[in-house]
Amino acid sequence: MILRLSQKLCTKIKAGSLKTMPLDANPFADWSAHLFVADRTQYIIVSNTKSLYSTVLFSKGITNDSHFTERAMVSIREFMEDDGLAFVYNRFIAPASGAVSFVKALNRSVTGSMNDLINHATVWLNEGELSPADVGFKLNDVLLSSLARSKADLFRKPREAFNDLVNSINEVT
Repeated sequence: MILRLSQKLCTKIKAGSLKTMPLDANPFADWSAHLFVADRTQYIIVSNTKSLYSTVLFSKGITNDSHFTERAMVSIREFMEDDGLAFVYNRFIAPASGAVSFVKALNRSVTGSMNDLINHATVWLNEGELSPADVGFKLNDVLLSSLARSKADLFRKPREAFNDLVNSINEVT
């Protein structure tokens, strides 16, 4: 499994120097993570690198790379269970989580899109009415141009992109 860390998050969890790595062959085993602050509280957004399907978690108590990996995996699992996608987690993500590599962000498109998601999340968290999990559900309905399928289809939501990944796997099997 690949976990792509922002420099801020890498420093927080003391993950050492990050290398560059291409997208994992298993798109469900490649996730990007970034640390951000909203209303004086630190949060971490964890997004599937290919689809930008995201979850948000508190960063309190995450002090090293093993704490981060454990909490990120729990957050992804719980979020996907709540979203009716437990089978995807159990079949494609959990088996890949045995060996984790921390690497640099894939490209500027992913980083820029995650920054857009963080801007939305910050506003919603600053309002103080939503939990991090609720913010994740809202983030997965944000239209992003980086997920566009064609010039005619200018935007797509992370949830739609993730479901397309799921459907493409179902068609192959």
